[in-house]
This record gives sequence, structure tokens and C-alpha cells, in this order.
Amino acid sequence: MQNKVVIITGASSGIGKALVYEFAKRGAKIAMGARNLDELHKIETDLKSRGVDALSVQTDVTREADCKNLIEKTVERFGKIDILVNNAGISMRALFEDLELDVIRRLMDVNFWGTVYCTKFALPYILKAKGSLVGIISVAGFLGLPGRTGYSASKFAVRGFLNTLRVENLKKGLHVLVAAPGFTASNIRKTALVADGHQQGDSPRAENKMMSAERCAQIIVNGVVKRKREIVMTLVEGKISVFLSKWFPSLLDKLAYSHMAKEPDSPFK
Repeated sequence: MQNKVVIITGASSGIGKALVYEFAKRGAKIAMGARNLDELHKIETDLKSRGVDALSVQTDVTREADCKNLIEKTVERFGKIDILVNNAGISMRALFEDLELDVIRRLMDVNFWGTVYCTKFALPYILKAKGSLVGIISVAGFLGLPGRTGYSASKFAVRGFLNTLRVENLKKGLHVLVAAPGFTASNIRKTALVADGHQQGDSPRAENKMMSAERCAQIIVNGVVKRKREIVMTLVEGKISVFLSKWFPSLLDKLAYSHMAKEPDSPFK
């Protein structure tokens, strides 16, 4: 990663912030995109005190112009792009029959269209560098999580989009990594949208029992270094669930329903 230029969206917190520090620790130059510019500036100041070359760009990935600006500012500052990590994302928690449709639109705008916009503008530079295009999805991108229709749909869409780009650019040296964390300790559940579009606030899960964002970032960066095509994290909620989805889908449906119904204040029982 020495002197590689890495763009990370959703860089102000959670997995995105952990990825910033993991790439920086390995010698990369970092361009950070997020809506919270104050938090980005705090991270940038800390990185610079450690001798890391970093750039903060206020970015709302639902806006095509913001994504284009992030790419342009990065190239203007560093002259190239080696790696784009599409990490920005939001979640939801509600039954579809109770859900306001705008909630799904918002999830698709952030999770899917944010990935499409940033990738569109960064791809020429990544192809020139024969670099890496990374999408942070979820096990929800492999199996339908009840109460998370919009989230699963958006993550399935990102996986299909990136897998297709891999094939399209098979002879151009492009590396595409689809990384699927299991439940990871971050703020994504606190900011998850409920049926009427408001944030749910407190997480319904035991965050202290989940994989840390830092460990998740280490696995993802190792995957970039090794140019892996896919990473599914955690054993039970990740690898085993994906295996069951391929070979025993009906069993997985029952297990997923039972598991998610045990959450406090679950929208279904």
C-alpha cells in the first residue's frame, strides 16, 4: 500500500474510519468522503500528525455532483487513484408492509447509487493504475434478511453491479473485491431507518459481542493486497449462512426468520 492513493466513502465513522487508519498504517495516501466534514477534519488532523498525506472532501454520495467532486479533488491533490472503497451505507429495520416507500429509495440512493456514482467517475483512473474497486456489502447481499428489505435489496444490487464490472474489465487488469462483513460493531444500526423514515436510535443487538470495525478493516485491506474477489466474514452469520443459501435455502429462511425475530422489539415474531 506504500504511496497508493485510496478513496474511502463513509469515512467519518465505523468501518470507513477503521479502513482509513488501516490503509494509512500501511503507507497509503488517503482521500476521505463523508457528509460530516467536521469529523473528517478531526481524522485528517490526526493522520497528518502521524505523517500521513490525507484529504477531506465533504461528500453526500446520493448526489452525483458530490461524487464527481470527490474524485476530481483526489486527482487534483494526488494525481492518481489506485483504490476506491465504496463503504458509505445506511440500514433499515421494519416490515415491508409497514414501510414508507421513501425509506427504500433513500437506501438505494446511498448504498447502490452512491456506489455507482463514485465508481463511474473513478473507474478511468483505477483502470489506468490497474488498481482495485471495492464494495462493502453485507451478508444481507447474499440472503434476504427479514425486516431489512431495502437493505438486502441494495446490497444484492451492489454485488451484482460490481461482479458485472469485474467481467466487463476482465482483460484490463481491474481488481474487484466484494467484501461482506457479518454483524460488525459500528453505528449503522443506531442510524438505521424505521418504517416512517426516522432513525431507530439504540441498537437492538449486543454490539460488544460483534466483530470490531478495526478487525473488519484489517481483513478488507488484506483482501485488497491479495486481490481477492470476494470475502465473507464471520463463521456462523457469514460463511455458513452463505453456504446454506446455496444448498439449503428453505432451511436458511427458517433460521434467518428465527434469528432476527429474537431481536428486542423485533417487527415480527
